[in-house]
Amino acid sequence: MNLHFKTNEKGNLEIGGADALELAHKYGTPLYVLDEMRIRDNYQRVHQAFSSEYSNFQIFYAAKANTNLAVMRILEQEGSGIDAVSPGEIYTALLAGFEPERILFTGNNVTSEELQFALDSGVRINLDSVSMLERLAKLPGAKGSRISFRVNPMVGAGHHDHCITGGELSKFGIMEQEAVEIYKKAHKLGFNPVGIHTHIGSGILDPEPFKLAVQVLMDIAGRVHQEAGVEFEFIDFGGGLGIPYTPEEPVLEIKKFAGEIVALYKSKLSEYGIDNPTMCIEPGRYIVGDAGYLLTRVNTIKQSYRKFVGVDAGFNTLLRPTMYGSYHHILVADKPEAPTTQNVDVAGNICESGDLFARDRPLPEIEESDVLSIMNAGAYSFSMSSQYNSRPLPAEVIVNNGKVDVIRDRETYSDILSKQNLPLRFFK
Repeated sequence: MNLHFKTNEKGNLEIGGADALELAHKYGTPLYVLDEMRIRDNYQRVHQAFSSEYSNFQIFYAAKANTNLAVMRILEQEGSGIDAVSPGEIYTALLAGFEPERILFTGNNVTSEELQFALDSGVRINLDSVSMLERLAKLPGAKGSRISFRVNPMVGAGHHDHCITGGELSKFGIMEQEAVEIYKKAHKLGFNPVGIHTHIGSGILDPEPFKLAVQVLMDIAGRVHQEAGVEFEFIDFGGGLGIPYTPEEPVLEIKKFAGEIVALYKSKLSEYGIDNPTMCIEPGRYIVGDAGYLLTRVNTIKQSYRKFVGVDAGFNTLLRPTMYGSYHHILVADKPEAPTTQNVDVAGNICESGDLFARDRPLPEIEESDVLSIMNAGAYSFSMSSQYNSRPLPAEVIVNNGKVDVIRDRETYSDILSKQNLPLRFFK
């Protein structure tokens, strides 16, 4: 089984040296738990795999996966850059200690005000359209900026249609046939284009689509270099590195993957006479996905037309199963290795029929008050969460060798209402 988890001497699920049952008891449920060393290990594994093949290599962590300041600070300490897709992520990255030059802003359908924020912040701006280029050119202080462009290479891959970000149906990037002209236009408008970028999708476990995207982007970069005279400082292949969510899914062989990608990259640099630009990738899920757990307590066992195990979390805390039909493995925290005895539906507490974490899931015997651990919840859990059904958001804790720190307080009912205002006329 490729699922990453440990047990302690009691047989309970262990997270970063802490007992999952004790965490649930002390900090309440639902509860997000992050394993600090797993985040660091994941980062170091992917960085080592690529940098050993090509020394001029940089990771830009895809912040949208998890923007908690503690996570961002860990990655700043590890030497990562940041892939930011909004002004809020730029703001968070700067607050976490990232220098502006280590932040690449890749927005889509952004306003001119958002472009001005990025410009004023001093980050590198990765443009998604001709419109963005023309609007940026009109902003004060834009002239001479070092910019790049996101290119849609007509290659797409991902675990769900909504996660495929390349190809003719994708809203992202400029068309590959307009790449040379847009770089020429950038020069004419007074910019300094220094990079090129693509991103084809998320949750990729098969290296072949990624290799195809590398080949296509490098051919585009070669034409831009030769025909538009661009000397690239960096070439960014985006993210999308997947993790196994089901026990049967293969683990991405990152060393082999890196070797194949870098070999192709080097051959294309040589083919087009491009001089040693920084090679960049943007993993998010790969770094934080399997470092996170959502602990939730069983409050209802219901034998209806089906057997339901009702818990105190819902799709407001983990949207992926409802949004994408995604699989997340579920363990019983005090018996994670127990054999399965039944098929049940694990249902959340949101008033929607789609609020299910699992359907017909084989699980051990479960009783009310048991704590379940929903695995691989480090990416796209809190960052996609909501207060739907007026439910306050859970707390987050981070664990390192048994030491626990609260990195986000549990919300209260007053937090839900904190930005609302009732007009005085309603009281007359």
